Amino acid sequence: MEGAPVLLVFAFVSLQQLLCICSANSRLTLTLTQPLLPNQTLLSPAKIFEFGFFTPANSNRWYLGIWLQKSPTKSIVWVANRNSPLRNSSSAVLNINNNGDLILLNQTNQVIWSSPNDGTPGRTQNPIVRLLDNGNLIVVSSEDPKRFIWQSYDYPTDSLLVGMKMGWDLRSGLNRKLTSWKSSDDPSMGDFVYEMNPAHRLPELIFRNGSVKLFRSGPWNGVQYSGTPDVKSNAMYKFIFVDQGKDLYGEAMSNDDSVVSRLFLSPSGLLLRQTWNDKILDWVLAFNLVKDICDRYGLCGVYGICNIDEPFVCKCIEGFEQKSADDWNRADWSGGCRRRTALDCNNRDGFQRFSSVKVPDTAFSWVDKNMSLGECQIKCLKNCSCTAYSNTDIRGSGSGCVLWFGDLIDIRELSEGAGQDLYVRLAASELGAQVVQHGGSGKKKRPVAVLASIIVVVGTLLVILTVWCFIKRTKWRKKDQARSKLLSWRKRLDIINGVALGLLYLHRDSRLRIIHRDLKAANVLLDNEMNPKISDFGLARIFGGDETEANTRRVVGTYGYMSPEYVAHGLFSMKSDIFSFGVLILEIVSGKQNKGFYYRGGDFNLLGHAWNLWNEDKTLELVDGVMVMEDELSRCEVLRCIQVGLLCVQQRPDDRPTMPSVVMMLGSDTTNLPQPKHPGFYYDRSCTDEGPSSSENFSYGNKVSFTQLEGR
Repeated sequence: MEGAPVLLVFAFVSLQQLLCICSANSRLTLTLTQPLLPNQTLLSPAKIFEFGFFTPANSNRWYLGIWLQKSPTKSIVWVANRNSPLRNSSSAVLNINNNGDLILLNQTNQVIWSSPNDGTPGRTQNPIVRLLDNGNLIVVSSEDPKRFIWQSYDYPTDSLLVGMKMGWDLRSGLNRKLTSWKSSDDPSMGDFVYEMNPAHRLPELIFRNGSVKLFRSGPWNGVQYSGTPDVKSNAMYKFIFVDQGKDLYGEAMSNDDSVVSRLFLSPSGLLLRQTWNDKILDWVLAFNLVKDICDRYGLCGVYGICNIDEPFVCKCIEGFEQKSADDWNRADWSGGCRRRTALDCNNRDGFQRFSSVKVPDTAFSWVDKNMSLGECQIKCLKNCSCTAYSNTDIRGSGSGCVLWFGDLIDIRELSEGAGQDLYVRLAASELGAQVVQHGGSGKKKRPVAVLASIIVVVGTLLVILTVWCFIKRTKWRKKDQARSKLLSWRKRLDIINGVALGLLYLHRDSRLRIIHRDLKAANVLLDNEMNPKISDFGLARIFGGDETEANTRRVVGTYGYMSPEYVAHGLFSMKSDIFSFGVLILEIVSGKQNKGFYYRGGDFNLLGHAWNLWNEDKTLELVDGVMVMEDELSRCEVLRCIQVGLLCVQQRPDDRPTMPSVVMMLGSDTTNLPQPKHPGFYYDRSCTDEGPSSSENFSYGNKVSFTQLEGR
């Protein structure tokens, strides 16, 4: 018993030593005498952010960076030595010198990275490095801790945290911008850049790939950036713009200090506003800044205007006409529009007002923030090269003047009240025509009939039709049901193959890769010969270059046809069209409509029904009872189509075939088909009422929450 107290003392000392070791690995400051070693980190006071050495997944290189402390995968928001990685971190060290410079040394004492400074010697005494709870790494003097000598906020990488500035310090030439990582495991500077253009004192945010503009925000108009109605103050954020001589920047400020948010530029070029969710320990999507095809820079060419709510997204602004009607009929709008009537340039010209628009690119513009709108108009009329004008600030009755010179490009129509007014210069004769056409109201009067613009695909030919028609959906539906009894298997197979060829054209053979996003039975038109035509491209999106996937916050479509990744994450691609095509195949074969969406009780889930029959070796029981199959060959074709349909509706996009593979599988009876895997949105009858776990159905991509889910 005499040895017991000794044992207790030993245990106490060991615990104390262990606590000392742990606390030494994470601390709050870095000083002249306490550098940062590879096994050490700095923590923000509330343990929100952490700073230290890290290595990305699938990489053997080491970096200094800042991440969210709670993130299980080190969600990185800033990287110091992004272009100068360490090969080995075991002997690396981060020091601070008397001048307040951070210096990263490798194992041979070579300088790998140092914090930029203004070159002023003796900037501080007794410098201290701290990490703040907003994710800002700062260098301060112990004598004046409120004055920042250096801060990471001035040098963003791919994440703009709340409180960071996006823009210019024109005194020093400092450009605070976002640059993407090269890849998910390589933090070096990638190809995508998001920055503020300071030209003409009317700056706007530009998103580019190298030197090619992909998107621009439109100039700040006192309330928001002209073309980004989502980027305005709300209950969560306050967006401001500062123009104070040498300071020119935008900034997002949080209305709730407990919310961690960032603007994130992904390696693939997605520009996302994200908010950290402590429950799932991951980012959730607030909105995608580049949300649809009309956000693509210059999509409609010069004097073209884009409207995502119209069947044909591009049109010429009034008073202009297409330069090449053939190109526009092929959905190639890049050539833009030209004036129908040349300007007089003798004070007889006038202006047509366009309301709620994203104003044109300001690269060739002139600004006077003290002019009235009337003075602005007179100024424009006096210059033959002036093509449009607008206010610089739309608050109140409006103020300031911006003039455009030369061709106008990248105009977009926005929802009412979301943009600002733009006044485009037209010849007097054109203005007269507009008054007659509009009846003096400034807006077109819609006819009794609906103008339906339908893009149809016939085999490998893209045809665009514009027709006047009344919409009588109920009559068409009854007619389709009656005619379905006349569809033999051969006719149904022809329809399946025709739609497959149409999708193949959209995905591969068209000059512009088109994702339909709303492929369903109601959008496949049949002529008198029962030849299929894919129609209704109102939700379609065009992909360019090597773009294969996009993201949207506004999920729209028809429930029974939407793919899991589109519903759960807003991700759409060719594989989401293929999912819809698989549903369509199963509907054509079975004569039944897929109404199953998630696990709603009482709805018929065609995918689950087909999957169960497949596994029970009762596949032919899926076949429509009224369908006539001529011979044994027909039965083989039916089985092949059902198998292709199940392959198309597999849960994971990577498991689904491409359209060339689908066409080949449908057209060949010698190709061995792979066995299908679990379909999407299938409710196993052996599961509990809660359905499968979320990880089973939503295991790909970032976790995303949506505020809008709209059916059609």
